[in-house]
Amino acid sequence: MIGLAAVATVASSGVLAGETHDSTRAVVLDQVVAGLVCGALWWRRRRPVALSVLVMLLGLPSHAMAGPMLAMLFTVAVHCRTRTLVLLLLAKLVTMPINVEQRPESSISDGQSVAFMLVVMVAVISWGLSVRYRRHLRATLYEQAQRRTREAVAREMHDVLAHRLSLLSVHAGALEYRPDASPEQVREAAGVIRSSAHQALEELRDVIGVLRAGPGDEPTAVEGARPQPTLGDLPRLVDEARAAGTEVRLDRRTTEEPPQGTVGRTAYRVVQEGLTNIRKHAPGVEARVTVAGAPGEGLTVRIANRLAAPPSERIPGARAGLRGLDERVTLAGGRLEHGRTRDDFLLSAWLPWPS
Repeated sequence: MIGLAAVATVASSGVLAGETHDSTRAVVLDQVVAGLVCGALWWRRRRPVALSVLVMLLGLPSHAMAGPMLAMLFTVAVHCRTRTLVLLLLAKLVTMPINVEQRPESSISDGQSVAFMLVVMVAVISWGLSVRYRRHLRATLYEQAQRRTREAVAREMHDVLAHRLSLLSVHAGALEYRPDASPEQVREAAGVIRSSAHQALEELRDVIGVLRAGPGDEPTAVEGARPQPTLGDLPRLVDEARAAGTEVRLDRRTTEEPPQGTVGRTAYRVVQEGLTNIRKHAPGVEARVTVAGAPGEGLTVRIANRLAAPPSERIPGARAGLRGLDERVTLAGGRLEHGRTRDDFLLSAWLPWPS
């Protein structure tokens, strides 16, 4: 922008030399002042309004301030509020008759000169506003992308850690309330606690890998991360729940191999959250897991359990998992429902399964 202002100043020197009636000394002085102002444009972003007013005042008796003035209009359009830009433009329009009176005699009429100046100013201001809105849009999109990334990491951390920590709580509670347990039982519970803690750390490392994924990357593509779970891992999840004392009845009624990718991972997280909630809110109650669907119809995941007496202590983070699960299912293009029926608590999700 400084270069463009300097070029405009230099280009005007030929007009001044050929058409103005001022002395050569006055013309040279005008060019020197304009050159100094072009150098002062280096600080235009720090003091845009003050420098614009200064350029406007210096431009009243000058013929060479068009370039710096256009540069300041562009700067104000990019960095200042719209109201400031409008006030500066109105001030320039008010002082324009003075500039016209100072204009050297030329074959171009005053009306044509004013029209040309207005067209150039509108073009420069439009350019500045387009740059301003484009930067604002880019910043907004970046902020939204960052927020989506943080939300994705938060959901993954909750789903993984809530599941593993609930297993730890069950087995640690068994050790606390069974002082008469045999050494074999103690070793078995301690082994499960150690294994669950190790798996929690491993899965937490994989979740952090989501932060390294680029836009549109699948978590499985992150370097060093293990494959994310899908519905093919349900038997392992069910075995873990049964080892923690939750009886699970699994019913899979899919005509083909369930979908992989986002849909399969989301379905797995639905079952994981449902079993975790049963361990937290209805320990000892049987869980009934149903996975059914077909390509073109969608995939339905249902987790039901009998209602139980509420726990004596408030569960930390209650309902936070369901809120995160609802966001996860919605992002996958599905819908989530949960609530009490007559005798059961039902968690149901429908996910798209393209044909």
